[in-house]
Amino acid sequence: MDETPFGDDTLHEECGVFGIFKRTDAAAVVTLGLHALQHRGQEAAGIVSFDGTQFHVERHAGLIGDTFTKQSVLERLPGESAIGHTRYATTGGGGLRNVQPFFAELSAGGFAVAHNGNITNALTVQRELQRRGSIFSSTSDTETILHLVATSAARLFNDKVIDALSRLEGAFSLVGLSSTTMIGVRDPLGIRPLVLGEFEGSPILASETCALDIIGAEFVRDIAPGEMVIISQDGIESMFPFQARRPRFCIFEYVYFARPDSTVEGRNVYDIRKRIGVELARESGTPADIVVPVPDSGVPAAIGYAQEAGLPFELGIIRNHYVGRTFIQPTDSIRHMGVKLKHNANRRTLEGKRVVLVDDSIVRGTTSQKIVQMVREAGAAEVHMRIASPPTRASCFYGVDTPEKAKLLASRMTVEEMAEFIQVDSLAFLSIDGLYRAVDEPSRNKMMPQFCDACFTGDYPTSLTDQDGAGADNVRQLSLLGGAG
Repeated sequence: MDETPFGDDTLHEECGVFGIFKRTDAAAVVTLGLHALQHRGQEAAGIVSFDGTQFHVERHAGLIGDTFTKQSVLERLPGESAIGHTRYATTGGGGLRNVQPFFAELSAGGFAVAHNGNITNALTVQRELQRRGSIFSSTSDTETILHLVATSAARLFNDKVIDALSRLEGAFSLVGLSSTTMIGVRDPLGIRPLVLGEFEGSPILASETCALDIIGAEFVRDIAPGEMVIISQDGIESMFPFQARRPRFCIFEYVYFARPDSTVEGRNVYDIRKRIGVELARESGTPADIVVPVPDSGVPAAIGYAQEAGLPFELGIIRNHYVGRTFIQPTDSIRHMGVKLKHNANRRTLEGKRVVLVDDSIVRGTTSQKIVQMVREAGAAEVHMRIASPPTRASCFYGVDTPEKAKLLASRMTVEEMAEFIQVDSLAFLSIDGLYRAVDEPSRNKMMPQFCDACFTGDYPTSLTDQDGAGADNVRQLSLLGGAG
């Protein structure tokens, strides 16, 4: 469990995936790739390699640098092909048994799979498989994929994978590894990212381009929504085995989840976040002396806001990057002081100033409340908060660990009530059309939205079979099942 001062008041992307095919030091390369994807998951990581004869599996809790950089671990992962995964745990979904990649010996041979996203009918499918005799060893929806592949009646292995994935709803960008192939697949809506790269002749699959940069690999292209690529000794085969859908990439990847130095779906994330700040200043500028980001995710938007508003950009809040994720807070007084473990106000910058605070989102509101209090105690004359996204009013069911809707501040308060709750002089969010303009769309097409923006609009692009049929027993099991990441 994350016990940092703000642990319950942020949105967590749950997974990053990386794989390389036919490279002598495959596991070491995957380790570097996962290190670049650490922002997508910090609870645990795993790597599966294949040495031409057998598969090797290592799964550990903690950060990549604390585990897989040890020579003893890498020596247990020989082989020229490997895939890896880094994750956040969802509610009830922690423990090593849920760390990916998952591996099983099937009738067609060994197969490992690592998945970013969330399968919205996983519980329903799992119950059906259990009635037919399947035994699950985890509470992750990713294991469902292995069972569906294992029980498919299709003759060829690739057809078994297609058959399995055709039964799933929701979001999945995954990499798979067999004894002869590495497979990459995105769901037909392309909700989560997946890219194809090449490193000295070896094909790579990764969640983001920043994972290619860390090893000096070349970006080849995005895996398209609904595409399946099969990488083998014969080259790369591409197919589109699923019914075509209008793509709905997750727009929040641009707001927060993707690394600023990544290029996602042809768009540079840092540039978009600066444009978000520009749109925010145009929509809700206010008389002020300085613009201050809530670090680190608010920095690019604050730069854009400051440039558009003609105001100084200042680091009025300093983040401590060396805070452990399991700080023990034994008393209420110490717990209250714990807020300053992660952020501290730069008093000389803030004192007597009218401050515009820029942050990426408001979830429960407790973080914003504490940040505002800190800035006021540092002597700010006024505090105006600007949020670089629309109000988060609905839960995400596509691979983001969000609180239930009732715990989202924007789902139960107006903007004015939220401003009073966090004690700011004014509060404004970016409009949904402003967000779309920042990603080079004139506005949101209400009839056919260009992105998945369900967390802002409640407009879910897929069926939510498990949620829609959730009785009391179903809800309990959904909390245990959790997301893959």
